[in-house]
Amino acid sequence: MKKIILLGYMGSGKSTIANSLSNSIQIPFIDLDHYIEKKADLSIKAIFDKHGEIYFRKLEHEAFIELLNNTDDLIIGLGGGTPCYANNHELLIGDNRTSIYLKASIDTLFNRLVLEKEKRPLIASKTDEEMKEFIAMHLFERSFYYNKAQYTVSVDNQSIEQIVNQIEEVLA
Repeated sequence: MKKIILLGYMGSGKSTIANSLSNSIQIPFIDLDHYIEKKADLSIKAIFDKHGEIYFRKLEHEAFIELLNNTDDLIIGLGGGTPCYANNHELLIGDNRTSIYLKASIDTLFNRLVLEKEKRPLIASKTDEEMKEFIAMHLFERSFYYNKAQYTVSVDNQSIEQIVNQIEEVLA
């Protein structure tokens, strides 16, 4: 039961890369946020609005453990904040687990996120300058947790195919 865990900041390409990797190596991909939404029968936003962040982080932790204990080979795409709460960063390393941090620069993240700003509640109301500061601050706060991954793959100026190839080399 091999688990490939992809982590990184929002906009780093976790879902896009995971879907492509899944097609390439024939291991199913599960997006942790989508998994939580199905289990709770609520959107992530609705969970936050109705129950608050602490409740969400508890659900997230339980769902992550559930997926890690699943007997199937899986690619698990974490939410941007998942490694930073409930000691989830300690779950990135273990038997049959390969964790990969998809690292993106502030500029790469900004250029991607500005295009889908309205879909991202955390940044929807921010000006471009505020958004860059927000991303920089978050990356700084989260870097300790992201860097607990066993491998780091830079996504800056790389195609999906190039990134997937690098991940496949790590897995070989």
